[in-house]
Amino acid sequence: MVARVLLPTQKVLDFPITALRFNDQVQTILKWASKRESRSVYVANVHMLIEAHWNPEFASLLRNADIVTPDGMPLVWMMRKMGAIHQDRVAGMDIFLALCQLSQKQNLSIFFLGSQTEILSRIEKRLEREFPQMNIAAMEPLPFRPLTQTEDEALIQKINSSGANAVLVSLGCPKQENWIAQHKGKIHAVMIGLGGVFPVYAGIHKRAPRIIRDLGLEWLYRWVQEPRRLFGRYSKTIPLFIWLATKQLVSSSRIAAVFLQETGE
Repeated sequence: MVARVLLPTQKVLDFPITALRFNDQVQTILKWASKRESRSVYVANVHMLIEAHWNPEFASLLRNADIVTPDGMPLVWMMRKMGAIHQDRVAGMDIFLALCQLSQKQNLSIFFLGSQTEILSRIEKRLEREFPQMNIAAMEPLPFRPLTQTEDEALIQKINSSGANAVLVSLGCPKQENWIAQHKGKIHAVMIGLGGVFPVYAGIHKRAPRIIRDLGLEWLYRWVQEPRRLFGRYSKTIPLFIWLATKQLVSSSRIAAVFLQETGE
């Protein structure tokens, strides 16, 4: 297993989010991928941080990941407020597109794991049009049930023997992050949890326009598309995130005020 690299982070709700600009995070991923290092990359939004807040085991996974990108704009805003003033958004779809583009130039291969056969087929056809020089190692859907030990060992063998430099995992949060953590050190590639990116790129769902994304309202755009599935999640996560984020900002302001008072500034 490769040694963990400590990249700069900024804590949001007590969880370390990688405090690097978009291009720096992508270049770090590509550097690891070129060496086929077994690395974990999680793409974090409000939902993921609240899952970690509720679940200590999942929280441990986030704290031990190699990269946790700030996908949601609320995380970006919090990071800026806490000191990472130049932080930009490092969204899953943008990571996906950058890797597809740059992997062509660097002769890296990508393995697509999870989702459904129909979605993977649509992705493959679109990739052939938009990134014709891209090297697709393989595309492998997974059943909803847990794999048997024999099936899992066969999958590990398939990924490693494919020569894949990166594995894009679409199982949904927190299932995909758990899967990545369980396979770190076993799979010789950078593993990136990209959840909802697959159905968007496949054309099943639409991505919010940039102005909606920049305003931090992508959650609302997604909710309009999938109201039944997302209403319960959002009603549980968004109010709690706002409360916890407010507490963090107030506490940080108090600590800063005490520091200034003690130093006489």
